[in-house]
Amino acid sequence: MKLSDYSAFPTEIPIIVEDNLFLYPFMISPLFLSDEENILAANSALEHNSLVMVCTAKSGIEKGRDFQAIYDAGVIGSIMRKVDLPDGRVKILFQGMQKGRILKEKGIAPLRAVIDVIHPQRSASVKLDAILAVLREKVTTLGSLGGPFPPDLLKTIEDNSDIHRIADLVASSMKLKKEQAYKLFVEEDDEIRLLQLIDYVIEEIESNKLKKEIKTRVHSQIEKVNKEYFLKEQLKQIQKELGSDNQREEEIEEYRKKLDAKKDYMDEDAYKEIKKQIDKLSRMHPDSADANLIQSYLDWVIEIPFGKMSKKALDVLEVRSHLDQDHYSLEKPKDRIEEFFAVRELMAKRGIAEKTGSGAILCFAGPPGVGKTSLANSISKALKRKLIRIALGGLEDVNELRGHRRTYIGAMPGRIVQGIIEAGEMNPVVVLDEIDKVAKSFRGDPTAVLLEVLDPEQNNKFRDYYLNFNIDLSKIIFIATANEIGSIPAPLRDRMEFIFINSYTPQEKYEIAKKYLIPQELKKHG
Repeated sequence: MKLSDYSAFPTEIPIIVEDNLFLYPFMISPLFLSDEENILAANSALEHNSLVMVCTAKSGIEKGRDFQAIYDAGVIGSIMRKVDLPDGRVKILFQGMQKGRILKEKGIAPLRAVIDVIHPQRSASVKLDAILAVLREKVTTLGSLGGPFPPDLLKTIEDNSDIHRIADLVASSMKLKKEQAYKLFVEEDDEIRLLQLIDYVIEEIESNKLKKEIKTRVHSQIEKVNKEYFLKEQLKQIQKELGSDNQREEEIEEYRKKLDAKKDYMDEDAYKEIKKQIDKLSRMHPDSADANLIQSYLDWVIEIPFGKMSKKALDVLEVRSHLDQDHYSLEKPKDRIEEFFAVRELMAKRGIAEKTGSGAILCFAGPPGVGKTSLANSISKALKRKLIRIALGGLEDVNELRGHRRTYIGAMPGRIVQGIIEAGEMNPVVVLDEIDKVAKSFRGDPTAVLLEVLDPEQNNKFRDYYLNFNIDLSKIIFIATANEIGSIPAPLRDRMEFIFINSYTPQEKYEIAKKYLIPQELKKHG
């Protein structure tokens, strides 16, 4: 089919808008039409046995269907076949014949315009031949680097002598931006067009060289990693055959990494003690008894959350809200708790460190079951801090709080350090439950340790016997509970501020059952 078989140009024909591709005259391309305007344009061309022009939509406005949204040049051609697809789209087989340009807009839905053919200049010179030779050389180079030029296309470019066909073949094979493709498409000066193409091909060559270099490096790195992996696996097998294994070295290296990660947040004496034990372990035989003791020690101390704090700022209104939400009545205890945390919030806003403030420790005193521990739970939730409960009832051994010396079999840190490790932060809420039931015996007096723990002047350097270094307890909020304050030693009583919680009246018990207990039971039983 030739242009001469149709009416002479310029002439009015419909326009199909292609969203992504620039088509060229030598192409026979399948196009999928989903827009109503494009389908109308195709139907109009078939009904009137006329040509159609395919124009490309400009970048950023692909869905536009007016003359401002498309380039003013495209490919004139005919529709060889049209098929209606089940999903409502239409597939056409379009044969490009000649480049064309819009002269005059005629209408939309479908787009129609007066089109004229772009007649390429047929020129020949020694300079053009030289430029064309350079283009062929660069295209061959790009093809060898894995560019978009298969061998059969390279042969076509090499054998063809038509400058315009060669330029169109190269431009159509490269992934050019729409604006670049349009400039090449409408450029009528052969020399300028070929030089622009050479620039684009050189850019693509540099890009492909870089990609190839990166890919080679990646492959080399992967091969190196694989080689190291296989060598390490072989070494493991050899060591197993010889009766030794490097798993212990890996564990020691892991201890060192974890210690270095926490170095900035711990005191120098703590860092030195832990590092000394790691070095000692690395020199010991793995089957010795001391090696197991040191490894147990390192497993404990390396988990202490140095530097980790709950970041939530203290808000006394939130504390009051949680207390009211979880507890009925108890107005006086709630007011006193609110005052206590209001002072702490005020000091925080004034930039005064917690440990320099009031040394008072809250102690909820009252008969069993009135809500002493649950008040502490509410405070913990309001502050968004972990709650650690240490039951002191019947505690006689001072080492339970201060930790056992590592010379004893089964030694472990004291309950306070264990609570910090369990909480995963250095400022949890610690509830000292039943502080009035601490007992003195031949194993020592636990109240002496409690005096140090609850003293804001001393607890920033609390020494646990098992750790063998100081640890800062000053950021912890301690709350004690007691049934009978008379049995608490006088020095310990002086450290605490008592909030008395009495038993409830029948009316209060009725309200608690109605508002709290019954809804909870209903929820538990679905």
